[in-house]
Order: sequence, then C-alpha cells, then structure tokens
Amino acid sequence: MGLTMDVTLATERLILRAPRIEDAPRIARLLDNFAIAGNLARVPYPYRLADARAWLRTWSPDLPAEETQFSLDLPGEGVIGNIGIHLTDHAAEIGYWLGEPFWNRGLMTEAARAVIDWYFATSGADRLSCGAFAFNKASLAVQKKLGFTEIGTSMRLCLARAEQVRHIDTQLLRTTWAAAAR
Repeated sequence: MGLTMDVTLATERLILRAPRIEDAPRIARLLDNFAIAGNLARVPYPYRLADARAWLRTWSPDLPAEETQFSLDLPGEGVIGNIGIHLTDHAAEIGYWLGEPFWNRGLMTEAARAVIDWYFATSGADRLSCGAFAFNKASLAVQKKLGFTEIGTSMRLCLARAEQVRHIDTQLLRTTWAAAAR
C-alpha cells in the first residue's frame, strides 16, 4: 500500500489536490445544502464552518491510498467538491460529493476516473467499493459509467436524515477497470 505523499492529479477541467484548512468556508457553504448532505452517509445537516474545519483537521498527507482525500478545484471557481477513499469493514470505498451549482456537467465522472486510475496504480487492491442511497440516481449513474456493478443492498445511517436508509452497494474490480478503454 503506497503513501499518497500529498498527490495532486490534473484532469481536463479539474485539479484534484489535498484539502486545505482555508477551503473550510467554501466547503461549509456547499455542504450546507440538504440536496447534498441528504445523499451522504457521514455529513450532518445543517453543515457548519466548524464541521468543515473539524473534517479538514482529520486529513494528513502521509495516509495510505485507502485513506486519501482530494478537493476538486475548478480553476476560476475554487473548491467545488471532494472525492476520497476510506476503509470500511470489508474494503476500500470511494465516496464523493459535488456542489449543486456544478451538477450535470460530467465533472464528478471526470474526477473519479482520475482517482480510480491513481488508486489502482498506487495500491495492490483488486477492487474498490462504492454505492449510494437507493434514491440517489445521479450517483448511481456515475458509478455505472465508471464500470461499478451492483453487488447488493445494505442499510446505512444518513446523518443528515437521522435515519437508516437503503443503500445500493457497488464495486469495481481492477480487472474490469484495466479492460475498459479509457
């Protein structure tokens, strides 16, 4: 398992970089939106500046690939979202969010492709987990475009909704990713 060493990735339209404490006000503004927070498991609503600062303090540049975060920086706009990998009970899982003004432009698919490429190149993992709440059709569409396949359902706590919600569990195999023309 390789170390991130403060990795920066560039895509056609985005810079994926380490989160910075000065991003906190923008992150708080974007995530203080139930249309986003209500689709995420680990984000409270309302989402305050203190929440953003507390989350940003958990990030470190020397964490393994399975515990990496990237801020999505759109030149001319600043931070517009986040994508990261974290360990769950059974696997590394990729998760993401995008500010509502930036939806429906293909930006998350673009960012996720770069992070998945990086993750499989950096780690020895044979798979990457993902998923979304059953009502989050946009996130499930992104996952399908990337080659994730449904492997089951589970119930997950949604902090913003303060309840357990049906979750569609997906995974992407390294072999599937490598075989797909990118």
